[in-house]
Amino acid sequence: MTRWSKKVLPSFKLRLVLFCFVYVGGKQDKIILQTNKQTNILLTYGLFSDFAVMRLTKPTLFTNIPVTCEERDLPGNLFNQLMKDDPSTVKGAEALMLGEMLTLPQNFGNIFLGETFSSYISVHNDSNQVVKDILVKADLQTSSQRLNLSASSAAVAELKPDCCIDDVIHHEVKEIGTHILVCAVSYTTQTGEKMYFRKFFKFQVLKPLDVKTKFYNAESDLSSVTDEVFLEAQIQNITTSPMFMEKVSLEPSIMYNVAELNTVETAGESESTFGSRTYLQPMDTRQYLYCLKPKQEFAEKAGVIKGVTVIGKLDIVWKTNLGERGRLQTSQLQRMAPGYGDVRLSLETIPDTVNLEEPFDITCKITNCSSERTMDLVLEMCNTNSIHWCGVSGRQLGKLHPSSSLHLALTLLSSVQGLQSVSGLRLTDTFLKRTYEYDDIAQVCVVSSKVKQES
Repeated sequence: MTRWSKKVLPSFKLRLVLFCFVYVGGKQDKIILQTNKQTNILLTYGLFSDFAVMRLTKPTLFTNIPVTCEERDLPGNLFNQLMKDDPSTVKGAEALMLGEMLTLPQNFGNIFLGETFSSYISVHNDSNQVVKDILVKADLQTSSQRLNLSASSAAVAELKPDCCIDDVIHHEVKEIGTHILVCAVSYTTQTGEKMYFRKFFKFQVLKPLDVKTKFYNAESDLSSVTDEVFLEAQIQNITTSPMFMEKVSLEPSIMYNVAELNTVETAGESESTFGSRTYLQPMDTRQYLYCLKPKQEFAEKAGVIKGVTVIGKLDIVWKTNLGERGRLQTSQLQRMAPGYGDVRLSLETIPDTVNLEEPFDITCKITNCSSERTMDLVLEMCNTNSIHWCGVSGRQLGKLHPSSSLHLALTLLSSVQGLQSVSGLRLTDTFLKRTYEYDDIAQVCVVSSKVKQES
């Protein structure tokens, strides 16, 4: 009978350890993804162990519950002495719950939009054999794209026992929802067999802020297409921790200049309207206001700022626990400019207060908003019960070329005291036989001449 000897297959261990950091403000959070136990990989089968996921986030200040008693009580000074000997308490303020030591969170935590996701990947050879042509690849799969995060695509010639291959990857999180980190390793054994395995690590990216915007037209000149526009931005903290709002600014488009209205001048110094503390508590909302005015080269061209126009975008920078930094930029904010038809009339000058039954002057600006057609306009002035126009009605204003303007001085008087509305102007296009009516152009305060002299 022939005796057969059992052939022992060579084996080695290959362990993949992932240290995933979330960099915020130059510091880093760490996620450790590693095997839950050491498992041999048999060359004949290519088995590999599962992974356990644990994240080491930013530490927090350790808190303890102080327990004290009076010296005349039974424990005497025992509790006080124990607190003094406790290394986690603050010397001289042992009864304070907040200590000087740091503690690591015990759960995975949250990753928010605007943070930088960084990972340290280490492949370690636990076997007693040399492996060759090791290639480590890391991809990040989002709902819309797949990104290659590997710093190098070249394979390592060989990996000796108890040696490792390290790589650091970075990615600025720009999408919310499910993200999957795909780590793949390929290598060649001493027998020339090609081996390959990959693992998937899923995490959620959450939304840190809720941003709402509103546009308001300037009330000083409602008939002007190039008027100032006000932007109100409402920013709400929808996380579970306070935020330090480092910067909230508006980057205007090329057509606008912006002025921030979030500070007040006190004693020659600018002070924030939110006070010295710029913390935004969870679920709190803060309102920011900006004034945008068209640049001179665009304001002089009638009809340029018309329809849907791009205003700009908001740039928001904040910090959370221990200086963790995040940044978000909104998409380009768009505003529907109010329509004013082919001809617009606006007031350039008008007095605030006038005397009863005394003439006063106003200056109007008439603009041809059409970009193609020259207009021949006729001005008609219709009296109201309180406002009477002085001058010739139905006079020719001449030809008004496209995108051009003319200034017109008019005289009128009021026969009724109080706040009176200036109305009754009519512009007729003689070519199209179209009449444009302008009522409630402005308001003036009419007072008796005796009242004005006494004041």
